[in-house]
Amino acid sequence: MAGPAEATRGYRVANTFVPSRPLEPALYLVATPIGNLGDITLRALETLAGADVLACEDTRVTRVLLDRYGIANKPYAYHEHNADEMGPRLLAALEQGKSVALVSDAGTPLVSDPGYRLGQLAIEAGYRVVPIPGASAPLAALVASGLPNDAFLFAGFLPVKEKGRRDRLAELSKIPATLIFFESPHRITATLASAADVLGPGRAACVGRELTKAFEEISRASLGELAEAFDGRNVKGEIVFLVGPPAYDDVPAAVDVDVLLEELSSSMPAAKAAAEAARLTGLSKRDLYQRLVTMKDAVMKGKDEG
Repeated sequence: MAGPAEATRGYRVANTFVPSRPLEPALYLVATPIGNLGDITLRALETLAGADVLACEDTRVTRVLLDRYGIANKPYAYHEHNADEMGPRLLAALEQGKSVALVSDAGTPLVSDPGYRLGQLAIEAGYRVVPIPGASAPLAALVASGLPNDAFLFAGFLPVKEKGRRDRLAELSKIPATLIFFESPHRITATLASAADVLGPGRAACVGRELTKAFEEISRASLGELAEAFDGRNVKGEIVFLVGPPAYDDVPAAVDVDVLLEELSSSMPAAKAAAEAARLTGLSKRDLYQRLVTMKDAVMKGKDEG
């Protein structure tokens, strides 16, 4: 893997060539535009131009960005189908003291893409990992949604099958935060219908489609209204789907959860009690189980001290 020649390391903005400074050895995670190529940062351009090795999901997609800014660096494909082969090669480049830049097709690397494993391996091996921030579809959708942003949870893609999708929505239903999902255009109608049914049709939501692109569309309404509006539509483009947090009264108080756990555990094993409490409250089964164990330990400790 050879990087660009020293004389050609640089990028071009408004017909002005800007030389890149040498990069320190590290794995650079470079955010790239999610649609509008003008959303790239100057630091990202310098990193893409100056890296000894440039890895990307699809060389054709990345080449469009590189050509736009006159970057001569050669991109190498790194994706889920060749990760077993390319991962060790990229780690070997780091071992040789080279700088390695990683980009996804759009947005921030490691967010719902195969780059996560490479980043994990680099960290485990003790190599420096440097984030080069920039465009992010979840954050772009969040700030445009009008939904609360003091607490939010990015939950990736929902399960494809209906039961799995509904079960996952039920697990997340009581979390006091705005939920952010990626969704495919041919499933968004079914997802909206499931969400309206599981979470309630009146819950605030937003669908962001083709963000930063020419046909950008941001639909803000209740889940029931969105499900009705998208029903029968031939939807195209990349989608970010957001759901606002539940009403305060819908979130079970800690004391209510403790009472429920006590009642359930009196007639069934702890694991089963936690599972049933999770189904009833929408809270995490693992967290509820740990809470139940802590409660029982406290009771036993009290008896010992008595």
